[in-house]
Amino acid sequence: MSIGIRPPCDHGVIAGARGATRPQQAAYFWILLATILASSMVFIDSTAVNLALPVLQIELHASNAQAQWVIEAYALFLSALILVGGSLGDRLGRKRVFIWGVAGFACASLLCAVVRTADELVAARALQGLASALLTPGSLSILGASFDEDKRGRAIGAWSSFSALTGVVGPLIGGVIVQHASWRWIFLINPPLAALAIVVALRWVPESRDAEIQHGVDWLGGVLATLGLGSVVYALIAAGTSGWTPTQIIACGAGVGLLAAFVAVEAKAKAPMMPLRLFASRTFSAVNLQTFLLYAALGGATFLLPFNLILIQHYSPIAAGAALLPFIILISLLSPTIGGLSRKTGARILLLVGPLVVAFGFAGLARPGIGGSYWETFFWPAVILGLGMSLVVAPLTTTVMDSVGKDHFGIASGINNAVARTAGLLAVATLSLVLAGAFNRALDGALARIAPPPHVVAQVNAQRPKLAAAQAPQTNPPSMHDELQAAIAASYVTGFRAAMLLAAALALAASACALAMPKRTY
Repeated sequence: MSIGIRPPCDHGVIAGARGATRPQQAAYFWILLATILASSMVFIDSTAVNLALPVLQIELHASNAQAQWVIEAYALFLSALILVGGSLGDRLGRKRVFIWGVAGFACASLLCAVVRTADELVAARALQGLASALLTPGSLSILGASFDEDKRGRAIGAWSSFSALTGVVGPLIGGVIVQHASWRWIFLINPPLAALAIVVALRWVPESRDAEIQHGVDWLGGVLATLGLGSVVYALIAAGTSGWTPTQIIACGAGVGLLAAFVAVEAKAKAPMMPLRLFASRTFSAVNLQTFLLYAALGGATFLLPFNLILIQHYSPIAAGAALLPFIILISLLSPTIGGLSRKTGARILLLVGPLVVAFGFAGLARPGIGGSYWETFFWPAVILGLGMSLVVAPLTTTVMDSVGKDHFGIASGINNAVARTAGLLAVATLSLVLAGAFNRALDGALARIAPPPHVVAQVNAQRPKLAAAQAPQTNPPSMHDELQAAIAASYVTGFRAAMLLAAALALAASACALAMPKRTY
């Protein structure tokens, strides 16, 4: 994901790992180090890349669609295959698959650092996502399988603390690198960390499997999920550039059909990656729908925000990286306290109120125009978002795990984790589509008012696909150039506001999902 917090239910994935081979006492530190190195590498990379996109887009002469695919190619393979990656580790060995993922992520990172075009970067990011689908569930399940219940709590605490730290430093690292070096160095951080994680894993991490697995990996489900989500995302991104042409409509319809086939396969598979029987629980269904809506709003909004801050508000990359720190810090500080409170008050009230607060935060992001102090514009929305999500994260995880039996902790948590990632995948394309539509309508109105010569209009139209990175052509008189550039910026703000209001609506809908949960049980 592109936001500075972990997806929900990572703790549940850890708790659900079975088939352990307990290591020697001296190995516990090294096991924890290997998993922290790998998880931090992925987490810092995702947050830093999102921040680098505005600069990267300009340097690679990328359209807005290509900039989206830099994020979406990674998210597509991770969200569609993360459950397959977890099953592969359970069957073939968690240590083995984890090492494959870490090595693959490092190699893909090197490719990202040396690309020459935006399309090459998209392809390399897809390989990163594929590797991350092996690495991410592997690091979580290794923790669960290697630490017994007495030691697992402290291991989770240490892992969570470092995850929170990477959430804070990731955007700052990205900002410093982009501002003082090159965005390519973001990817060059990964290979040394990966090499150290592999060395530690080979020496200290014990191999473990789930002996209860009787059937193979659900490859068909993974392929259908990837093709279905990929087709829908392609249609949404392409529609943002050229509108809903027959090609886009056919692609979207094909994607929906493939996802329907995925559901049908999961209903009949002997070892499905997503057991549909879990959704028979009303609470499990409601909390996953809430996760989808809330993390869609977060994923889409935090993808778009750096473009506004850097290209329209003219923040430096470091300042843009620091803009959401209040959001990340509040979640890190308050979530443990809220987790204890939810056991006393029940999770339902927190899952009802939290998304309402989040909706106010997104509405606050829609308020600023161009210019103004950070403290008067984006600071307070970031604080409100942090307070709202603090009310949600821990109760959401607890509710997912309480809605199923203990034997299903791992798969239920994995499903919720995948739902959050899929939500971000679809939301980046959807909110960008909404932004592009509002941007184009506003720019059309501005061009009609300014009335530049036809050849200038043609030059502006050629820049439209870049959205916030669009550059007005040189004109005679020169003042028209400034007027056109101001019109492009104002049009982007109009589009950004529309996207943030949609994010607020998604958060409101997420709040309503809590009403479907039993009043007293959770």
